[in-house]
Amino acid sequence: MSDQKLTRWRAARCGVALAWLAFLSACTTSPHTVGSEPLQPEIATGFSRKADVVTQQFAVAAANPLATQAGFEILKAGGSAVDAAIAVQMVLGLVEPQSSGLGGGAFLLHSALGPDGALKVQAFDGRETAPAAATEDLLLNAEGKPLAFHDAVVGGRSVGTPGVLQMLAQAHAQHGKLPWAQLFERAIALSTQGFDISPRLHAQLKADAYLRLDPTARAYFYQANGEPHPIGFVLRNPELAGVLQRIAREGVQAFYSGEVAQAMVRKVQQHPTNPGRLQLSDLADYQAKERAPLCFDHAAMAHVYRVCGFPPPSSGAIAMGQILGMLQHTPASLMPLSREADDLAPDPRWLHLYFEASRLAFADRAHYVADPDFVNGPGGDWRTLLAPAYLRERAQSIRPVAMHQAAPGVPVRGQRSSLAPMGEQPEYGTSHISIVDGQGNALAMTSTIEDAFGARQMVKGFLLNNELTDFSFVPRDAQGRAIANRVQPGKRPRSSMSPTLVFDQTTGQLVMSVGSPGGAMIIHFTTKTLYGVLNWGLSPQQAMDLPNFGTVGGSVLLESNRFAPATLEALRSRGAEVRETPMPSGLQAIVRQPVNGRSAWVSGADPRREGVVMGQ
Repeated sequence: MSDQKLTRWRAARCGVALAWLAFLSACTTSPHTVGSEPLQPEIATGFSRKADVVTQQFAVAAANPLATQAGFEILKAGGSAVDAAIAVQMVLGLVEPQSSGLGGGAFLLHSALGPDGALKVQAFDGRETAPAAATEDLLLNAEGKPLAFHDAVVGGRSVGTPGVLQMLAQAHAQHGKLPWAQLFERAIALSTQGFDISPRLHAQLKADAYLRLDPTARAYFYQANGEPHPIGFVLRNPELAGVLQRIAREGVQAFYSGEVAQAMVRKVQQHPTNPGRLQLSDLADYQAKERAPLCFDHAAMAHVYRVCGFPPPSSGAIAMGQILGMLQHTPASLMPLSREADDLAPDPRWLHLYFEASRLAFADRAHYVADPDFVNGPGGDWRTLLAPAYLRERAQSIRPVAMHQAAPGVPVRGQRSSLAPMGEQPEYGTSHISIVDGQGNALAMTSTIEDAFGARQMVKGFLLNNELTDFSFVPRDAQGRAIANRVQPGKRPRSSMSPTLVFDQTTGQLVMSVGSPGGAMIIHFTTKTLYGVLNWGLSPQQAMDLPNFGTVGGSVLLESNRFAPATLEALRSRGAEVRETPMPSGLQAIVRQPVNGRSAWVSGADPRREGVVMGQ
């Protein structure tokens, strides 16, 4: 966007802003019920203030100090961002098994300067796939009704073909600098020697009602009396060490075939009450995919940024781009943060606009987004959902009163979709990694086994995912119209994982790597942090520290005890059903910002979890 265009754009926005502000200030209404509260991901385990970490050469931010240390050692040895991510992920699967691991999947967004000096951004898709024997009715009971969530999750039924390992191998083949085997050394050592159970892992183990039902998991995680091992207990996993040694030595075929693959298939198919359909051929045939990233422009504070996220089967970049794009057609940018006690927080007028834009974005998400190998974007192009004219039109639906229910839009005129929207259902965990290496390569990677502890099935020292419950349980609506995100053989379930890289549109320089766990709330956690850094000028730590908030179309959720009563009342006066709830994000972010007159990497880790940043 040229300076002249940017000036005209700002003037146009200011023109509508004064009327909007008066409208928002004058309007009150009675509260009404707009929907139920979505179930939350992993439990909250505290809030611990952290400081920004400033480095010059490289940085790694991950969800556990032992994992961050593993990545730091690789970067210090001259490894690439991808090298470090592999080392980090292998340790995360050991020390944070509730969130990710070998038995799950991941999305990795990578940027690098090519030999010609041109920036190249790549999206590596390691999302799990439905087994070839899966059918549309996989998540229905004998009466054709959707199973209760954990009735579907626990056991073999929900297990998809794991993809994270093959995806990492694909990325390493293109961007690795250090030998593959070297990247597994820290995780093998920790598996063999043991690691101290952290307060967060202990709390998750204590709270979970299903993991103990698996004899293998019970013997590993729990004492004879059924209580989890205490905080600080040294937990050793020699079986996982053996698997990692084989993968390090033989490559990914040691996981996707042979003894390990056979053990996974046996575990899934022979579950006593809820068997699944994973077969050896599913593992042997699995292919990670490289996709084109989905990018959009975002103007903030007299700058224009190029925001790149993950395309479908992720819904993250589309939803974030829609929310940010619609907000640009409202006076949101004129509303600064307010101070509530010792915290900064968004103005309730800004929150109202944000929630209404989110309702519209999530309505489109429910209607259109699914695996692009099975479903086309509107008009054959997912970018139609981010077209400026379409978002301007959608923003006209935002009113001073909360809408009861948002309908999906029609991005391509005259082309109404024959699909049915997917109903609301739970989405869960994950873990996020952000890395910038010494050569300026960067990545944002979000990995998952879905629900906390996945399908609660442990095999060869790792847990299997329950990713198939990210599909719509109901394949068709009452009129027989198909739901885009229904179960189909070989299909990747829709995801909210939102690894994001931001660039200066003019120079192409990397500005930010960011992402979070949190189920459907990932979209809001990541958008909050983007907006905080780019629009409000915060450091990454300050942006992550902001109270969390979000909606998937029903109630608006505010992080417990982080907003003033006046904010809750202001939202209710505009017709929103407001609920306070724990919202334990797990954000990691690395941002290029000036420090004492010199450009530096400024990084932060979410105060709600155990993550840390290291670099030099």
